[in-house]
Amino acid sequence: MRAQKITLATLALVTGLTLTACQGDDTAASTDDAAPAASSPAGEDGGAGKETAAASGGDTASDAPEGSGGGQINTGPCKTANLDISGAHGMGEGTIHIAFKNTGDACYLKGFPGVDLKADSGPGSINANRSDLATPSVVLKTGESTRATLHYPANHSGGSGVDITLLEITPPEETHSKRIPTKINVPVSDSSTSDEVIIDPVGTGKQ
Repeated sequence: MRAQKITLATLALVTGLTLTACQGDDTAASTDDAAPAASSPAGEDGGAGKETAAASGGDTASDAPEGSGGGQINTGPCKTANLDISGAHGMGEGTIHIAFKNTGDACYLKGFPGVDLKADSGPGSINANRSDLATPSVVLKTGESTRATLHYPANHSGGSGVDITLLEITPPEETHSKRIPTKINVPVSDSSTSDEVIIDPVGTGKQ
C-alpha cells in the first residue's frame, strides 16, 4: 500500500510538472503571437506618418513655382505719359525725325503716330497722311528710343508760306497727345500740300 501510494504520488507530481510546462509553453506562445499584434499599430502609425510626410513634401515640391517670364519681356503698348517725345530736323530738307523715348517700364510701339502740324496763323492744322511702309513692332526697355519720320513739302513757292510752330503727336494705339515745338515753313495750304505731308511708322528708317 505504501509503495502504491508513493507511486501514485510520483505519478501525480510528474503529471503536474508536465501540465505546468505545457501551460508555460502556451503562455509563451501567446506572448509571441501577441507581440506582432501589439507592434503592428505602432508600425502602421509610424509608416503612415512617414508616408504623410513624404506625400506632403512631394506636394510642396510640385506646387512650388518654377519662375515666370522665361527670359522674355512681357510688354504692353507704350503710354503717352511714359514717352518723352521730341523732334529734330533730318539731314535732308523736308524731314523731321520724331523720337519716342520710353521713361517707364518696358513697352512696345507698333504703327503710325498721329501728327498734326499747327500754325499760328493761316490753316488751323494739317494732318499728316500715312505712308505705305510696313509697321514693325518695336520693344522699348526703360530709357530706349525709336523714331518716326515726318515728310513735308518745303516752301519753294516764292511766297511767305505758312509757319508751323507746333507738332501735335499721338503715339500709336493711344488717344492722348503731346505737343512739341518746331519751326518749318510750308507752302500755303491746299490739297497738294496736305497730300505731301506724310508720316512713316515708328521703327522705320535709320534709328
